[in-house]
Amino acid sequence: MDFHPAGLATGIGSLPFLEADQAVQLILENVPDIPHWPQLPQRGEQEGFVFQFLYPLVNYGLLSISNGRASFDTAHPDWANRLTRFYSVYLEVEAGDSLALEEFAFPPDAAAGFYAFLEEVSKKGPASALYFKGQLAGPLTVAFQLEDEKGRLAYYDEQLRDLVVKSLALHARWQAGKLAALGRSAIIFVDEPAISAYGKSSFITVTREMIQSDLDTIFQAIHKTGALAGAHSCDAIDWSILFESDLEIVNLDIYGYGNSLLPYVRELKIFLQRGGVMAWGIVPTHEKVWEEDENSLLAKLYELWQELEKRGIEREILQQQSLITPACGTGLLTPGLASRIYHLNKAVSEKIRMSDWSFPATDV
Repeated sequence: MDFHPAGLATGIGSLPFLEADQAVQLILENVPDIPHWPQLPQRGEQEGFVFQFLYPLVNYGLLSISNGRASFDTAHPDWANRLTRFYSVYLEVEAGDSLALEEFAFPPDAAAGFYAFLEEVSKKGPASALYFKGQLAGPLTVAFQLEDEKGRLAYYDEQLRDLVVKSLALHARWQAGKLAALGRSAIIFVDEPAISAYGKSSFITVTREMIQSDLDTIFQAIHKTGALAGAHSCDAIDWSILFESDLEIVNLDIYGYGNSLLPYVRELKIFLQRGGVMAWGIVPTHEKVWEEDENSLLAKLYELWQELEKRGIEREILQQQSLITPACGTGLLTPGLASRIYHLNKAVSEKIRMSDWSFPATDV
């Protein structure tokens, strides 16, 4: 993979604005090289993951919403026919039917930020952008929030999990194609914080193989468009799951969980050697961001990089195969806090990319 961003900045996805144009402008001003479309959860329930990423399941009558809860209507007498319709459309997309793929688009009122981003970039052109970034919720995270008609988590039903994975995969494919049509290659992140459930006693039936298989289905759908695939998790997880998956970029919150990487240095090294990129979420997405500046954040980043260098990972690789991001999304924060985070993210990236910059040497 020939992708060496060398400290370019991008964002995670969500922003706290009600007006999409405000969010788009903040993004284009602060992450112009790899701008992303903004998710706007404060606009209301319609901007939640069900309407954004699983609308075909709602549209086909497979998934229903009542009192704010989403569940599969498996007891409906027409369930089998509805299921057949979904899989028929899925096979049409796999056969190359671009019109069928449009059924996996965002409904216009569920992704105001996406359509505002498309409109703005279409009007003004790509400018300095090298890539356009999109994102979607991951299958584990989504299926843990859906139920069958008896209230059981959809993740544990093989058929329901398959519906979620296939719907997300085709949506990711649609999204990547729309972003690439703006004139630059796309990068699509799968946001999957629920990987943290793996290995916990209350989730003993969630296996490594299940997680990787579901994620790889989505990553492969992204790759079919020529886009790069990434994954974001803002928790301490078993990072080897992602390092050994079929993706190019791994994004984590190193401000809060940087040391969680250290047990997986061997897998990280192999990931980097095959051309993988680390997206370092160094800018905190909470009130502590007011106590930081680009120098203090770089010092924290240096500290982790030096630990990795001591363990055999070359500093040049760490620097060249790096992106800079906030630690997580900012959708539930205030606009002022989100602006501070994006400004600092830009400042950290710019400093890393200075021609005379290098992180301090350490004895190894």
